[in-house]
Amino acid sequence: MIAYDLQCANGHIFEGWFEDGQAYEAQQKKNLIACPVCNDTSINRIPSTFAIKTSQVSISPQDRLTDLEKFGKQIIDYVKKSFDDVGTEFAKEALKIHYGVSEPKNIRGVSTKQEEETLKQEGVKFFKIPMPTPPDTDA
Repeated sequence: MIAYDLQCANGHIFEGWFEDGQAYEAQQKKNLIACPVCNDTSINRIPSTFAIKTSQVSISPQDRLTDLEKFGKQIIDYVKKSFDDVGTEFAKEALKIHYGVSEPKNIRGVSTKQEEETLKQEGVKFFKIPMPTPPDTDA
């Protein structure tokens, strides 16, 4: 069994248990997974929070915040360097790649809920990452 943290399009977070990753994928494609709060079937997996027992190391809240800021900046830098920004053309470009009209490549951009639903219906796999702009960079 595997447990995933899930989120519906309305922002409700809940947990789902599946036999394995393939069972999750199969159920999601058939819209069999629904939010227990609003019954929405537009479901995405989100990163899980879990606890790992470690030795007692004293880290100040300021050090922890600084480490998180550095890590966040590394993620943002990686995405900006490794994914072509297609802006508002994300859905169109994703469909072109999906159907072999364009060469496969990593892309990033923005899309509307309607465009995201179309991508899901067409079988295009994508995921959303919030991309905050760090205060010390120009975006």
